[in-house]
Amino acid sequence: MLVELAYGKAGLPVHFDDELDVTVLAKPPMPVARDPLAAVRRALAEPVGCAPLGEAARGQGTACVLVCDITRPVPNGVFLRPLIEQLLAAGVAPANITVLVATGLHRPNLGAELEAVIGDDWVLGHVQVANHDAGADGAHVDLGTTPSGTPVKLDSRFARADVRIATGLVEPHFMAGFSGGRKVVAPGVAHADTIRTFHSARFMEHPRTAPCVLEGNPLHEEQLRMVRMLGTVFALNTVIDDERRLSFVNFGAIEESHRQAVAFARDYLTIPVPRRFHTVVTSAAGFPLDQTYYQAVKGMVTPLDILAQDATLIVAASCAEGLGSNAYREAQRRLRRQGAKRFLADVRAKTLADVDEWETEMQLKAQRAARVQLLSGLNAADRALTGVECVESAERAVRDSVAASGDNAVAVIPEGPYVVPLHVPRAA
Repeated sequence: MLVELAYGKAGLPVHFDDELDVTVLAKPPMPVARDPLAAVRRALAEPVGCAPLGEAARGQGTACVLVCDITRPVPNGVFLRPLIEQLLAAGVAPANITVLVATGLHRPNLGAELEAVIGDDWVLGHVQVANHDAGADGAHVDLGTTPSGTPVKLDSRFARADVRIATGLVEPHFMAGFSGGRKVVAPGVAHADTIRTFHSARFMEHPRTAPCVLEGNPLHEEQLRMVRMLGTVFALNTVIDDERRLSFVNFGAIEESHRQAVAFARDYLTIPVPRRFHTVVTSAAGFPLDQTYYQAVKGMVTPLDILAQDATLIVAASCAEGLGSNAYREAQRRLRRQGAKRFLADVRAKTLADVDEWETEMQLKAQRAARVQLLSGLNAADRALTGVECVESAERAVRDSVAASGDNAVAVIPEGPYVVPLHVPRAA
């Protein structure tokens, strides 16, 4: 059997021997919008839990629209112009409309990369487009703290806007349950202090901090508290199929519209699986998500529910841009220097996490559950910092795992973290 994994821009074909019992875990066929622009306009005209955008924006002076950064394949080019046109028609001046790239603690998107993120020259030519900078102390509004003590500092361009709109992609997220909605606000345009607080071990190590889990997820609940402190926030939510075509779009009040989008996405993106596996092959979702090893960790965490004891988890990620940020590289160095036990002890003792060390912490969740192997384009120096076993061939890694376990059943997840397998035993 030949299965193509999402890997970089080109994909990675993997051949599985005939004697293997291969289960491919993929989304069922999703509906696709025949006319994406018409679907967006319909969503704007029929909002969830609020008045139509044109009505809500009438008489308002400023507007800020959040978009996800380059790590998310959001169809911004489909919806940004009709959304902005409604703001203009409501009387908001072009100079008072800002499209803000919600980078969180990621690097800014500039030049051709920014053009790719926005996806529409008309938008770039008509309104202000800028990147959030989590380290710019004077560029944030301090809204106080949540009941659990998280400081709430958000980009002033968004916090002070009369009309606030978060846009994004609703997909499984290995910490927050699902992406989109409130997550585009925090961490999207939050200050580093805010992000580092709710990425500390008391959130990350909680058993409900997991893919496709919202109820009881402390990170999700903290994000909602932050958004509520802002007041009225709107959201435009999208869901895409495995060919990245628009499958669902809605617009409305940020909590209500996000819940509706999650309900739609859950039916397609979570896959019930009746057994657990000793060999699992997955990806980091291909371009743009798998450009760094930092993002590849997401592919390690999402299959955890279907791993048998002593399983091998083989992850394919191109990592064309290397490990990731300098802060993440330092966290990986500490892991290699200290070992997993001491690294975790240090992390758990902090109330303010070091930047990007939470990704190393999530990697260790996977390593506690399985033998993790990585197939990537990383150079030798970067491979040494991953803390996992690096392999040259997915086929050989599968054969070795099957031989070691004595179990010829193999699960394959071509889209990686975009599909979440859940162990649901067959009824007796």
